[in-house]
Amino acid sequence: MTSQTQSRIDDSAALHEAFRRVRGTTQRLVEPLSAEDCAVQSMPDASPAKWHLAHTSWYFETFVLGNRDPHYEPFRSEFRYLFNSYYNGVGDQYPRPQRGLLTRPGLDEVLEYRAYVDAEMGALLEADVLSPALLEIAELGLHHEQQHQELLLTDLKHMFSHNPSGPVYRRTLDSPDPQPGKPLSWFRNPEGLQWIGYEGDGFSFDNERPRHRVFLHEFEFASRPVTNGEYLAFMADAGYERPELWLADGWAASRNWKAPLYWVPGEGGWERLTLAGIAPVRESAPVCHVSYYEADAYARWLGARLPTEAEWECAADGAPLAGNFLESDRLDPVPNAAADERPSQLYGDVWEWTQSAYSPYPGFVPPAGAVGEYNGKFMCNQFVLRGGSCVTSQDHIRPTYRNFFYPDARWQFSGIRLARDAS
Repeated sequence: MTSQTQSRIDDSAALHEAFRRVRGTTQRLVEPLSAEDCAVQSMPDASPAKWHLAHTSWYFETFVLGNRDPHYEPFRSEFRYLFNSYYNGVGDQYPRPQRGLLTRPGLDEVLEYRAYVDAEMGALLEADVLSPALLEIAELGLHHEQQHQELLLTDLKHMFSHNPSGPVYRRTLDSPDPQPGKPLSWFRNPEGLQWIGYEGDGFSFDNERPRHRVFLHEFEFASRPVTNGEYLAFMADAGYERPELWLADGWAASRNWKAPLYWVPGEGGWERLTLAGIAPVRESAPVCHVSYYEADAYARWLGARLPTEAEWECAADGAPLAGNFLESDRLDPVPNAAADERPSQLYGDVWEWTQSAYSPYPGFVPPAGAVGEYNGKFMCNQFVLRGGSCVTSQDHIRPTYRNFFYPDARWQFSGIRLARDAS
């Protein structure tokens, strides 16, 4: 099995270029927003755009600037508390469910904070004085910010869904005209020992390591994600009303669900909220905004199952890291236009649920210090998703990337890829 790697940024000049690019992307993402848009928190799991802007600056101020110089003068001392997310090793945090109550600082001051941190970081990177250890922490901060870029968009979409006036984030590029739906096909994967996990000198998160062997039974892997049209058939067959299809927790969670999140009945059929406004449900596009419970119920209805994360990674071996990502500027899943020689649409469009619980790999040891809290302490009661989505940065994803969410989460761009035991 091959391992596709990304080059690690190991010098100040390259990191400075990447820093300007990533920070600039975040700034562009908030340009269409008003100050009011940036202040609202629509649920405890979401955060205001203003908080995302501040927290990603807090990261660089806390873990790079403050560690580089013990006499560093922070922009505002109280920001250390207000914009700490979950790093107990740094100190207390303002309660996450109440972030929308922080009317102060205002958006203008948060943008001043970002400019202040950018200037301080730029000066250090220009002077080439960061140690290799701090360069690694700064590179982690860039990938951390890319995660928050994705969260910023998913949180905005959830917020706009509560506004009956139908707000539009911005008009996006049109996706290709709908293709005739290709029948689902299956690719057989042999049994045997396989290697999974990250190996190489490039960047990866700690939860992707260490690389290790797993034994896989022979299985079949679906050629593409499940489409809206296929999911409509599940709905038409009373999929949400049949308890035999659902896990017990999923049955309890789904009692008010009738369709994927953001779907609404329209005069001509189902419609859905997108970041560009209300649009018809396109039957040939991947179904999106479904929970683990819905994905599992759909798979059970079809006589299939969700893949394990090891099966997903091995089935994706050698596939190009190409797809509909944030850079495509569509911000919405698009129909599959690939040939059927191998599994397609593995990257971008929708995160794909696996049946694997989010747990440490054999031999996993979190890094020392507060950054060791980044992933390890969340390895409980969540499930792994693979592949990235239409709001994931393309240079942020890898075959070994492990995203994770609670099984009832629907506001992420999450979809379904099927697997089944070999017959």
